[in-house]
Amino acid sequence: MRLEEFSYHLPEELIAQQPYVDRDRSRMMVVDRESGSIENRFFFEIPEYFKNGDVMVVNNSRVIPARLIGKKATGGILEILLCSRRGSYTSPSQRWEVLLRPAKRVGIGSEIFFDEGCKAEVIERISDKKWVLRFEAKTGFDNFLERHGRAPLPPYIKRSRGNEKSLHDIERYQTVYADIPGSVAAPTAGLHFSPSVLTILKDKGVNIAPITLHVGYGTFRPIETEYVENHTMEEESFEIDTEAAGIINRAERVIAVGTTSTRVLESVSDDCGRVKKTSGQTGLFIYPGYHFKKIDMLLTNFHLPQSSLFVLVCAFAGKDLTQRVYREAVNERYRFYSYGDCMLIL
Repeated sequence: MRLEEFSYHLPEELIAQQPYVDRDRSRMMVVDRESGSIENRFFFEIPEYFKNGDVMVVNNSRVIPARLIGKKATGGILEILLCSRRGSYTSPSQRWEVLLRPAKRVGIGSEIFFDEGCKAEVIERISDKKWVLRFEAKTGFDNFLERHGRAPLPPYIKRSRGNEKSLHDIERYQTVYADIPGSVAAPTAGLHFSPSVLTILKDKGVNIAPITLHVGYGTFRPIETEYVENHTMEEESFEIDTEAAGIINRAERVIAVGTTSTRVLESVSDDCGRVKKTSGQTGLFIYPGYHFKKIDMLLTNFHLPQSSLFVLVCAFAGKDLTQRVYREAVNERYRFYSYGDCMLIL
């Protein structure tokens, strides 16, 4: 399959730049895979599509404030995006794979300085854009990040430098059930849930199974191969505990909240669709022709054209139906991407 088959036209003004004031007031397109029908609803109506015995699988990874502003010894400003941690979480010095901007005149041994005496040394070059830094902070790097890190917003959300915190992105670029720190991008399908919607679902007999997949910057990496099948996903770490595995295995139906939950479930399910307590790394790339073993329904946002996320949705709903749904979403002026609207695929 050629990559060009997974494109669509999106007017730039439909890319959401701000979250809704109320999380659950986003719009929701409901798509039936069997009939091909499309309904335009609001997210707070989602409990209507669930029933007693359903299990909703959510990704409880918490987004860390992974964007930092530092200075070189010459005084030049550098923007740093933490991508993935290397080694121990408890070490006084932490090593991270990072993206640097601008990366000109940065070399092995260069030092970068931050507030409170925190500093980083460049110790390895991975590519033109990616480096390894060793951070040292007097009170511990995690504590430093909590005070000085900024929301790692995706590149299509425009903010003036230094203005991320004042716009409450640290709080809103986070699900209400986020618990385990480690992601540098939000599992955005979960951003629509409010405590009240979760309560209604639980009262209806819907079980919620939290699993963890720490979303890496690779989620924004475009597919660059001519043929989709030749694309390679960056691996991301995940974990399913015993309690969540038991809940999932007893489900009448499994509803995956987001592509991250989908990839974990499909990575660990055996041929009979059962899962067990496990942790590890997954680089599973799902594209049309993939046979789904576990999920019955999918809640997901509207994704970038020619992205691995869009391709996954095409695999689940069918390429033709997905293209029709996206055309309808554009015509109906839905909001796209991380802070945008969502669709529930039945």
